[in-house]
Amino acid sequence: MRNAFANCLTELAKSDTSLMLFYADIGNRLFNNLKEVAPDRTINAGIAEANMASMAAGSAMMGQKPFIYTITPFTTARNFEQIKIDIAYQNQPVIIVGTGSGLSYANLGPTHHSFEDIALMRSLPNMNIVCPADSDELSVLMPQLIKLNQPCYFRIGKKNEPKVHKILPNLKFGHAYTMQEGQTVAILATGTIMPLANDLFIELQSKGINAELVSFHTVKPLDTQYLALACERFEHIITLEEHNVNGGFGSAVLEYISEQPKTPRVHRFGIPDKFIDQVHSTEDARKKAGLTVLDIITTLKNRAVI
Repeated sequence: MRNAFANCLTELAKSDTSLMLFYADIGNRLFNNLKEVAPDRTINAGIAEANMASMAAGSAMMGQKPFIYTITPFTTARNFEQIKIDIAYQNQPVIIVGTGSGLSYANLGPTHHSFEDIALMRSLPNMNIVCPADSDELSVLMPQLIKLNQPCYFRIGKKNEPKVHKILPNLKFGHAYTMQEGQTVAILATGTIMPLANDLFIELQSKGINAELVSFHTVKPLDTQYLALACERFEHIITLEEHNVNGGFGSAVLEYISEQPKTPRVHRFGIPDKFIDQVHSTEDARKKAGLTVLDIITTLKNRAVI
């Protein structure tokens, strides 16, 4: 997905001279083509992420449309105060890109895991949050985020994420995208966990459960129009994310649904409220976190969903 981001930004920068990239001494070769197109607008800010955020905010105040880019925990948690005060409070159109989100850097341990970033960004006024499921969703949504002209957190994967759409999807910022329609159970997933959501959908279908599969690429603002209808249509709603089960996408859905007159049961699946360590791959980390079809099906059985 990071390759798709670099390619997309390079193409957009050819015609939009207001686009800039600040990156924290990572992906130097990744942005070689962008440097050819926009050498003065591709800036290595060094391993100084907080300063990078403030630099981007300053450039936005001068009329530019900057991106900041590095590994997710370092572009969110490390410089949270600068994002809060310089970007969100000032309502500057900086797009904060977190690459290798969730458990992508599994073998590097909790220092490189991002299981709190959605919660952090969701707490900030003026901040939008978008989590594409694959490179196609990234390429469709990225130009829309630039047109927003608002602060945005863009949570992307690392590399080799499988595509989840057969054709380029017609996505719209702020609107959930229904991949498979259903009647009794809704599976709402955000970000690179979507292939697992698809496997879960197939497993539920095999058990005679008419499930609906939805890509909730935009976490903030939530598509409350979809959720309001979902409250009427479904008995159970399943949320799935590669983020702490507390404070993230599932929590946002639960908060909204709890205030509705008709409330289906909400079943949140994500990283449990503990550190995931001593793992060697993303798949291994997901197993340890209970993010497998078998684990989810077992839980749903225990809750009398199936």
